[in-house]
Amino acid sequence: MAVSVEISISDSIESGEDDVPEPGLLQQWAAAAYLGEASAIVSIRVSSSAEIQQLNKDYRHKDKLTNVLSFPMQLPEDLEIDLSDDILGDIALCASVINDEAVQQSKSKEAHWAHMVVHGMLHLQGYDHISEADAAEMEQLEIDILEQLDFPDPYRVTETA
Repeated sequence: MAVSVEISISDSIESGEDDVPEPGLLQQWAAAAYLGEASAIVSIRVSSSAEIQQLNKDYRHKDKLTNVLSFPMQLPEDLEIDLSDDILGDIALCASVINDEAVQQSKSKEAHWAHMVVHGMLHLQGYDHISEADAAEMEQLEIDILEQLDFPDPYRVTETA
């Protein structure tokens, strides 16, 4: 089934952070990473450095920058509501961190953005990388999804001459 993706971009994106993929690409990458059968909704927020650091501090108690944060939807168990679409949750992506990592890792910015969207989508669907076995499963899913999108394996190390 389809996933509906709502995109928002922080008004406080700083100069140098403004190299952000078109919303249509973010939607395409999120849809490719959706493994569910029911219709679903996800929200993607492109965040400034300050915003992502504050989110990381507030929700993970880590006062530092990060590339992507995922917030799976958690409805209270006693709430009786019939939703026609599954609400997966929210993904926050830090433009400056993703762009800097792409340069540092000698990857195209587009490929790294796609990887971070896929990574965030998998987290919303219950995948994680806490144990080695879980990490291996999640990484293989990322590789497979990115391959379908014509992106290279993000974990392959390339040697520079």
